[in-house]
Amino acid sequence: MDLSLNDLRYFEAIAETLNISRAAERLGISQPALSVALQKLESEMAVELLIRARSGVQLTHAGERLKAGAADFLNDWRRLRDTVIRGEEEPSGTYVLGCHTSVALYSLPHFLPQLLESHPIEVRLAHDLSRKITEGVISFRIDFGIVVNPWEHPDLVIRPLWNDVVTLYRKKKPTKLQDCDGEGVLICDPELAQSQSILKDINKAGLKFHRAIHTSNLEVVTSLTACGAGVGIIPGRVAGQASDLVPVEGAPEYHDQIALIYRGDRQHSKAARALARVIESLLKQPAEG
Repeated sequence: MDLSLNDLRYFEAIAETLNISRAAERLGISQPALSVALQKLESEMAVELLIRARSGVQLTHAGERLKAGAADFLNDWRRLRDTVIRGEEEPSGTYVLGCHTSVALYSLPHFLPQLLESHPIEVRLAHDLSRKITEGVISFRIDFGIVVNPWEHPDLVIRPLWNDVVTLYRKKKPTKLQDCDGEGVLICDPELAQSQSILKDINKAGLKFHRAIHTSNLEVVTSLTACGAGVGIIPGRVAGQASDLVPVEGAPEYHDQIALIYRGDRQHSKAARALARVIESLLKQPAEG
């Protein structure tokens, strides 16, 4: 036989009033129903909890122990219930936020400090390709993602934040290695769809390079471009982290969309929706500037 919280609440009322009739009145149930619940509790405990008399009831030693333990249990339950309810209204606990490291460098500083100051939450960061971050959100491993070019999925909420342009960059005063007429060096991550698209159109744009440096890290591409080691294929917002870089005139472009994504069925509470709104509003601020 399984007990319920109501069984303990009923016993708590009896233990406080020492009168089944008054306890039933306080609880808003019939006296027979309360007596049945008490019998169920005694049967489950296999001990006598009350000594019944015409003037009322008295607790046995077992009843006294249950009274103390039940009070602690019910108080713990009420605190847990209140915490869960508050968590639905006010963001709390730990959230996993996923984004590519390059996206993290130019986006997190714009919203994470304010977010942590305004909400008592903990944030765990997960870094990977946008494709992997999107898969993590869909599979419940990541709560929110800031991703590039997310694909449509029935379980995803996609909130566009801003657009970006990937193209060729070099120093304002280009070095010999940043020549685009056949003697320069091209620096890129050839595995990215953006790079692959631009590489197909480089010859059409009349740009030629003698050598290439391949790396999977966009920060390395940016750093090498900034020091004059070659011309880099870089997203505009990443290139913007280096003050001396400018786009190569007439170079092919690839247009990106950066978006906040999350599962609508998981982040459906008022708290999660509020958190999504805060992240979205704070992230859009630097994009509009």
